Amino acid sequence: MPVSGGLLTQIAIGTVALYTLVTAASRAIGRLLALAEYYDVDEVLVGMTVLALGTSLPELSSHLVASLGILSGVLEYQVTSAVVIGGNTGSSTVQQLLLVGVLLIGYGTVHVSRRFVYESYLPMLGAIGATMLVAWDGTISRLDGVLLLGLYLIYVGAIITRRESTQSLREAPSKNPRRDTVVATGLLVLVLLSASLLLSVVEVVVDTLAIGGSMVGVVTIGVAAALPELTAVMDAIRRRSPHVALGTLVGSNIVNPLVGIGLGGALSTYSVPSSVVLWDLPFKLIAGVGLLGWALYWREGEFTRTEGGYMLGLYFAFLAGRLVLFPGQ
Repeated sequence: MPVSGGLLTQIAIGTVALYTLVTAASRAIGRLLALAEYYDVDEVLVGMTVLALGTSLPELSSHLVASLGILSGVLEYQVTSAVVIGGNTGSSTVQQLLLVGVLLIGYGTVHVSRRFVYESYLPMLGAIGATMLVAWDGTISRLDGVLLLGLYLIYVGAIITRRESTQSLREAPSKNPRRDTVVATGLLVLVLLSASLLLSVVEVVVDTLAIGGSMVGVVTIGVAAALPELTAVMDAIRRRSPHVALGTLVGSNIVNPLVGIGLGGALSTYSVPSSVVLWDLPFKLIAGVGLLGWALYWREGEFTRTEGGYMLGLYFAFLAGRLVLFPGQ
Protein backbone atom coordinates (compact mmCIF):
# COMPACT_ATOMS: atom_id res chain seq x y z
CA MET A 1 0.00 0.00 0.00
CA PRO A 2 1.56 3.35 -1.01
CA VAL A 3 2.09 5.74 1.85
CA SER A 4 0.69 9.22 1.25
CA GLY A 5 2.39 12.44 2.28
CA GLY A 6 -0.44 13.14 4.72
CA LEU A 7 0.12 9.82 6.45
CA LEU A 8 3.87 10.44 6.66
CA THR A 9 3.10 13.81 8.26
CA GLN A 10 0.85 12.12 10.80
CA ILE A 11 3.56 9.56 11.61
CA ALA A 12 6.13 12.34 12.04
CA ILE A 13 3.79 14.24 14.38
CA GLY A 14 3.12 11.05 16.34
CA THR A 15 6.85 10.37 16.68
CA VAL A 16 7.46 13.84 18.09
CA ALA A 17 4.49 13.47 20.44
CA LEU A 18 5.77 10.09 21.65
CA TYR A 19 9.26 11.49 22.26
CA THR A 20 7.80 14.49 24.09
CA LEU A 21 5.57 12.24 26.21
CA VAL A 22 8.46 10.07 27.40
CA THR A 23 10.96 12.91 27.84
CA ALA A 24 8.57 15.16 29.76
CA ALA A 25 7.54 12.26 32.01
CA SER A 26 11.18 11.43 32.78
CA ARG A 27 12.05 15.03 33.63
CA ALA A 28 8.92 15.44 35.73
CA ILE A 29 9.99 12.42 37.79
CA GLY A 30 13.37 14.03 38.41
CA ARG A 31 11.79 17.27 39.63
CA LEU A 32 9.34 15.43 41.87
CA LEU A 33 12.13 13.34 43.40
CA ALA A 34 14.11 16.50 44.11
CA LEU A 35 11.08 18.04 45.82
CA ALA A 36 10.52 14.87 47.86
CA GLU A 37 14.15 14.99 49.00
CA TYR A 38 13.84 18.68 49.89
CA TYR A 39 10.75 18.10 52.02
CA ASP A 40 12.22 14.87 53.48
CA VAL A 41 9.27 12.74 52.39
CA ASP A 42 9.35 9.19 53.76
CA GLU A 43 11.17 6.82 51.40
CA VAL A 44 8.37 4.26 51.45
CA LEU A 45 5.91 6.89 50.28
CA VAL A 46 8.36 8.09 47.61
CA GLY A 47 8.86 4.57 46.33
CA MET A 48 5.13 3.84 46.14
CA THR A 49 4.18 7.17 44.54
CA VAL A 50 6.89 9.09 42.67
CA LEU A 51 8.89 6.04 41.60
CA ALA A 52 6.16 3.44 41.14
CA LEU A 53 3.58 5.80 39.63
CA GLY A 54 6.10 8.17 38.07
CA THR A 55 7.90 5.58 35.97
CA SER A 56 4.45 4.50 34.69
CA LEU A 57 3.47 8.09 33.91
CA PRO A 58 3.43 7.62 30.09
CA GLU A 59 1.00 4.69 30.40
CA LEU A 60 -1.15 6.38 33.06
CA SER A 61 -1.42 9.64 31.13
CA SER A 62 -2.34 7.73 27.96
CA HIS A 63 -5.16 5.97 29.83
CA LEU A 64 -6.46 9.21 31.34
CA VAL A 65 -6.46 11.06 28.03
CA ALA A 66 -7.94 8.05 26.21
CA SER A 67 -10.82 7.73 28.65
CA LEU A 68 -11.59 11.44 28.55
CA GLY A 69 -11.49 11.29 24.76
CA ILE A 70 -13.86 8.32 24.70
CA LEU A 71 -16.28 10.02 27.08
CA SER A 72 -16.31 13.23 25.02
CA GLY A 73 -16.65 11.36 21.72
CA VAL A 74 -13.39 12.79 20.36
CA LEU A 75 -11.71 9.36 20.23
CA GLU A 76 -13.25 6.18 18.81
CA TYR A 77 -14.09 3.63 21.52
CA GLN A 78 -12.85 0.38 19.98
CA VAL A 79 -9.61 1.70 18.46
CA THR A 80 -8.63 3.82 21.45
CA SER A 81 -9.34 0.98 23.89
CA ALA A 82 -7.19 -1.36 21.84
CA VAL A 83 -4.30 1.11 21.57
CA VAL A 84 -4.01 1.98 25.26
CA ILE A 85 -4.56 -1.56 26.53
CA GLY A 86 -2.08 -2.88 23.96
CA GLY A 87 0.36 -0.18 25.05
CA ASN A 88 -0.18 -1.12 28.70
CA THR A 89 0.43 -4.84 28.26
CA GLY A 90 3.24 -4.17 25.80
CA SER A 91 5.06 -1.87 28.22
CA SER A 92 4.56 -4.31 31.09
CA THR A 93 5.98 -7.16 29.00
CA VAL A 94 9.01 -5.07 28.02
CA GLN A 95 9.65 -4.43 31.71
CA GLN A 96 8.93 -7.95 32.94
CA LEU A 97 10.98 -9.80 30.33
CA LEU A 98 13.16 -7.58 28.15
CA LEU A 99 14.42 -5.11 30.77
CA VAL A 100 14.86 -7.67 33.54
CA GLY A 101 16.82 -9.72 30.99
CA VAL A 102 19.00 -6.70 30.17
CA LEU A 103 19.54 -6.09 33.90
CA LEU A 104 20.67 -9.67 34.53
CA ILE A 105 22.93 -9.83 31.50
CA GLY A 106 24.46 -6.44 32.31
CA TYR A 107 24.93 -7.03 36.03
CA GLY A 108 25.24 -10.79 36.52
CA THR A 109 23.82 -12.84 39.36
CA VAL A 110 21.03 -11.29 41.44
CA HIS A 111 19.74 -13.08 44.53
CA VAL A 112 16.01 -12.75 45.08
CA SER A 113 14.90 -13.01 48.69
CA ARG A 114 11.72 -14.72 49.84
CA ARG A 115 10.58 -11.39 51.23
CA PHE A 116 10.87 -9.77 47.80
CA VAL A 117 8.91 -12.66 46.31
CA TYR A 118 6.10 -12.33 48.83
CA GLU A 119 5.94 -8.51 48.89
CA SER A 120 6.53 -7.69 45.22
CA TYR A 121 6.76 -10.61 42.78
CA LEU A 122 3.65 -12.50 43.88
CA PRO A 123 1.57 -9.28 43.93
CA MET A 124 2.79 -8.66 40.36
CA LEU A 125 1.53 -12.08 39.31
CA GLY A 126 -1.70 -11.40 41.20
CA ALA A 127 -2.14 -8.10 39.34
CA ILE A 128 -1.72 -9.85 35.99
CA GLY A 129 -4.16 -12.59 37.03
CA ALA A 130 -6.75 -10.13 38.32
CA THR A 131 -6.57 -8.10 35.10
CA MET A 132 -7.01 -11.25 33.03
CA LEU A 133 -10.05 -12.27 35.04
CA VAL A 134 -11.88 -8.95 34.74
CA ALA A 135 -11.00 -8.65 31.04
CA TRP A 136 -11.97 -12.19 30.08
CA ASP A 137 -15.43 -11.19 28.85
CA GLY A 138 -13.91 -8.68 26.42
CA THR A 139 -14.72 -5.53 28.40
CA ILE A 140 -13.43 -3.57 31.37
CA SER A 141 -16.53 -2.19 33.07
CA ARG A 142 -16.54 0.65 35.59
CA LEU A 143 -16.95 -1.91 38.35
CA ASP A 144 -13.93 -3.81 37.01
CA GLY A 145 -11.92 -0.60 36.98
CA VAL A 146 -12.86 0.25 40.55
CA LEU A 147 -11.95 -3.30 41.61
CA LEU A 148 -8.47 -3.01 40.05
CA LEU A 149 -7.90 0.38 41.70
CA GLY A 150 -9.08 -1.04 45.02
CA LEU A 151 -6.61 -3.91 44.77
CA TYR A 152 -3.79 -1.42 44.23
CA LEU A 153 -4.81 0.61 47.29
CA ILE A 154 -4.89 -2.58 49.38
CA TYR A 155 -1.41 -3.47 48.12
CA VAL A 156 -0.04 0.00 48.92
CA GLY A 157 -1.56 -0.12 52.40
CA ALA A 158 -0.01 -3.51 53.08
CA ILE A 159 3.43 -2.36 51.89
CA ILE A 160 3.37 0.87 53.91
CA THR A 161 2.42 -0.93 57.11
CA ARG A 162 4.90 -3.79 56.70
CA ARG A 163 7.99 -2.29 55.08
CA GLU A 164 10.29 -0.07 57.16
CA SER A 165 12.30 1.40 54.33
CA THR A 166 12.79 1.10 50.61
CA GLN A 167 15.62 1.83 48.23
CA SER A 168 14.98 4.51 45.67
CA LEU A 169 16.84 6.37 42.97
CA ARG A 170 16.95 9.67 44.83
CA GLU A 171 17.88 13.05 43.36
CA ALA A 172 19.76 15.87 45.08
CA PRO A 173 17.42 18.05 47.15
CA SER A 174 15.66 20.81 45.28
CA LYS A 175 17.47 24.15 45.49
CA ASN A 176 14.39 26.11 44.45
CA PRO A 177 11.22 24.20 45.45
CA ARG A 178 8.84 26.84 44.12
CA ARG A 179 10.46 26.79 40.69
CA ASP A 180 10.62 22.99 40.64
CA THR A 181 6.95 22.78 41.57
CA VAL A 182 6.00 25.05 38.67
CA VAL A 183 8.27 23.20 36.24
CA ALA A 184 6.99 19.78 37.36
CA THR A 185 3.40 20.95 36.93
CA GLY A 186 4.17 22.27 33.46
CA LEU A 187 5.86 19.01 32.50
CA LEU A 188 2.86 17.01 33.69
CA VAL A 189 0.56 19.20 31.57
CA LEU A 190 2.91 18.61 28.61
CA VAL A 191 2.68 14.87 29.23
CA LEU A 192 -1.11 14.99 28.99
CA LEU A 193 -1.08 17.18 25.87
CA SER A 194 1.44 14.97 24.08
CA ALA A 195 -0.53 11.85 25.04
CA SER A 196 -3.67 13.44 23.60
CA LEU A 197 -1.92 14.30 20.34
CA LEU A 198 -0.33 10.85 20.12
CA LEU A 199 -3.64 9.03 20.53
CA SER A 200 -5.28 11.20 17.87
CA VAL A 201 -2.46 10.43 15.44
CA VAL A 202 -2.53 6.71 16.20
CA GLU A 203 -6.28 6.61 15.51
CA VAL A 204 -5.70 8.18 12.08
CA VAL A 205 -2.85 5.76 11.28
CA VAL A 206 -4.88 2.72 12.37
CA ASP A 207 -7.87 3.81 10.24
CA THR A 208 -5.69 4.59 7.23
CA LEU A 209 -3.60 1.41 7.24
CA ALA A 210 -6.36 -0.87 8.59
CA ILE A 211 -4.00 -2.46 11.13
CA GLY A 212 -4.68 -3.67 14.64
CA GLY A 213 -4.87 -0.95 17.25
CA SER A 214 -3.54 -3.10 20.08
CA MET A 215 -0.45 -4.14 18.08
CA VAL A 216 0.23 -0.49 17.33
CA GLY A 217 -0.02 0.18 21.06
CA VAL A 218 2.40 -2.67 21.83
CA VAL A 219 5.13 -1.44 19.50
CA THR A 220 4.73 2.32 20.05
CA ILE A 221 3.40 3.26 23.49
CA GLY A 222 4.42 -0.15 24.87
CA VAL A 223 8.08 0.17 23.93
CA ALA A 224 8.52 3.92 24.40
CA ALA A 225 6.70 4.01 27.74
CA ALA A 226 9.26 1.56 29.15
CA LEU A 227 12.15 3.99 28.50
CA PRO A 228 12.05 5.49 32.05
CA GLU A 229 12.49 1.96 33.41
CA LEU A 230 15.35 1.36 30.94
CA THR A 231 17.07 4.43 32.38
CA ALA A 232 16.61 2.98 35.87
CA VAL A 233 18.13 -0.33 34.72
CA MET A 234 21.19 1.33 33.16
CA ASP A 235 21.70 3.48 36.26
CA ALA A 236 21.35 0.45 38.55
CA ILE A 237 23.96 -1.49 36.55
CA ARG A 238 26.33 1.48 36.76
CA ARG A 239 25.77 1.92 40.50
CA ARG A 240 25.91 -1.84 41.14
CA SER A 241 22.48 -1.71 42.79
CA PRO A 242 20.37 -4.21 40.82
CA HIS A 243 17.66 -4.61 43.45
CA VAL A 244 16.61 -0.97 43.00
CA ALA A 245 15.93 -1.52 39.30
CA LEU A 246 14.34 -4.92 39.90
CA GLY A 247 11.97 -3.40 42.45
CA THR A 248 11.09 -0.57 40.04
CA LEU A 249 10.38 -2.99 37.18
CA VAL A 250 8.22 -5.27 39.28
CA GLY A 251 6.47 -2.29 40.88
CA SER A 252 5.64 -0.84 37.47
CA ASN A 253 4.15 -4.20 36.49
CA ILE A 254 1.76 -3.81 39.42
CA VAL A 255 0.93 -0.18 38.72
CA ASN A 256 0.35 -0.55 34.97
CA PRO A 257 -2.57 -3.00 35.04
CA LEU A 258 -4.13 -2.04 38.36
CA VAL A 259 -3.89 1.76 38.13
CA GLY A 260 -3.65 2.29 34.36
CA ILE A 261 -6.37 -0.07 33.17
CA GLY A 262 -8.29 0.40 36.42
CA LEU A 263 -8.39 4.18 36.07
CA GLY A 264 -9.38 4.04 32.41
CA GLY A 265 -12.02 1.40 33.02
CA ALA A 266 -13.52 3.30 35.93
CA LEU A 267 -13.80 6.46 33.82
CA SER A 268 -14.98 5.27 30.42
CA THR A 269 -14.95 1.43 30.31
CA TYR A 270 -12.84 -0.36 27.69
CA SER A 271 -13.30 -2.87 24.93
CA VAL A 272 -10.56 -5.50 25.29
CA PRO A 273 -9.11 -7.13 22.14
CA SER A 274 -9.09 -10.93 22.19
CA SER A 275 -5.31 -10.89 21.67
CA VAL A 276 -4.90 -9.34 25.12
CA VAL A 277 -6.91 -11.95 27.02
CA LEU A 278 -5.85 -14.93 24.91
CA TRP A 279 -2.17 -14.10 24.44
CA ASP A 280 -0.70 -11.05 26.20
CA LEU A 281 -1.88 -11.62 29.76
CA PRO A 282 -1.67 -15.45 29.77
CA PHE A 283 1.85 -15.28 28.31
CA LYS A 284 2.96 -12.81 30.99
CA LEU A 285 1.41 -14.91 33.76
CA ILE A 286 2.80 -18.26 32.59
CA ALA A 287 6.27 -16.76 31.97
CA GLY A 288 6.25 -15.11 35.40
CA VAL A 289 5.22 -18.27 37.24
CA GLY A 290 7.67 -20.41 35.28
CA LEU A 291 10.65 -18.13 35.88
CA LEU A 292 9.81 -17.82 39.56
CA GLY A 293 9.59 -21.58 39.99
CA TRP A 294 12.84 -22.08 38.08
CA ALA A 295 14.73 -19.48 40.12
CA LEU A 296 13.41 -20.53 43.53
CA TYR A 297 13.50 -24.28 43.24
CA TRP A 298 16.29 -24.86 40.72
CA ARG A 299 18.59 -21.89 41.28
CA GLU A 300 17.79 -21.44 45.00
CA GLY A 301 16.68 -17.85 44.60
CA GLU A 302 19.33 -16.71 42.12
CA PHE A 303 18.69 -15.10 38.77
CA THR A 304 21.77 -15.30 36.55
CA ARG A 305 22.77 -14.27 33.04
CA THR A 306 21.28 -17.56 31.90
CA GLU A 307 17.84 -16.50 33.11
CA GLY A 308 18.48 -13.09 31.54
CA GLY A 309 18.98 -14.76 28.18
CA TYR A 310 15.79 -16.78 28.66
CA MET A 311 13.87 -13.57 29.36
CA LEU A 312 15.13 -11.91 26.19
CA GLY A 313 14.11 -14.98 24.22
CA LEU A 314 10.69 -15.02 25.84
CA TYR A 315 10.09 -11.38 24.94
CA PHE A 316 10.79 -11.95 21.26
CA ALA A 317 8.68 -15.13 21.39
CA PHE A 318 5.87 -12.97 22.80
CA LEU A 319 6.11 -10.54 19.87
CA ALA A 320 6.41 -13.29 17.27
CA GLY A 321 3.44 -15.21 18.66
CA ARG A 322 1.29 -12.10 18.72
CA LEU A 323 2.11 -11.24 15.12
CA VAL A 324 1.46 -14.78 13.90
CA LEU A 325 -1.66 -15.60 15.94
CA PHE A 326 -3.32 -12.15 15.95
CA PRO A 327 -2.12 -10.35 12.81
CA GLY A 328 -5.16 -8.09 12.63
CA GLN A 329 -5.13 -6.95 16.24
